This record gives sequence, structure tokens and C-alpha cells, in this order.
Amino acid sequence: MITILFEILQEILVFYRWAVILAAVFQMLASFGVLDTRNRIVWTIGDFLYRITEPALRPIRNILPSFGSIDFSPLVLLLAISIVEMMLGRIYSAIVYGNVQGLFL
Repeated sequence: MITILFEILQEILVFYRWAVILAAVFQMLASFGVLDTRNRIVWTIGDFLYRITEPALRPIRNILPSFGSIDFSPLVLLLAISIVEMMLGRIYSAIVYGNVQGLFL
């Protein structure tokens, strides 16, 4: 049962990582005019990506200093997701295999 829970959490983090990457690429392509956001399908995809990533990106943007037009918040969020994935792996190892030392290394 615990394995299923950790696998689900791991997959959610993988999907969210891809959503952050796609949102950053979409934002960059839209700002360069490659994507026409007046198209209803393109706008819908962009709006969906914005709505699922912005709640996590907004606090990071508030903390990071301004670098002009460069947005480093997706990179920081991807780093945070990687750290959470590593922590989940160590917690899973400690619970399932009794490897408590792995939590503190």
C-alpha cells in the first residue's frame, strides 16, 4: 500500500515537472511571436499551463530579484521538485527497508 502511495506521488511530481517545462517553453514561444495566442486552442493550452504552474511560480518570483526579462523561477521550481523527489526516495527507503541512516546523509 505504501509503495503505491509513493509511486503516485512520484508520478505527480514527474507530470508537474513536465508542466513547468512546457509552460516555460510556451511562454517563451508566445513572447517571441512564434505561437499565436489569439488562436483559441493555443490560448486554451497556455491558460491551462498558466493556471497549474502559476501558484507554485508566483511565490518564487516574489522572492527572486529581478533579472530584467529573464525568468529564473521555473529553474528554481524544477530544482525544488528534484529535491522533493530525492527526499521522497529516502523516506520510502527508510520506511520500506528500514534504512534510517539514509535519511540523514
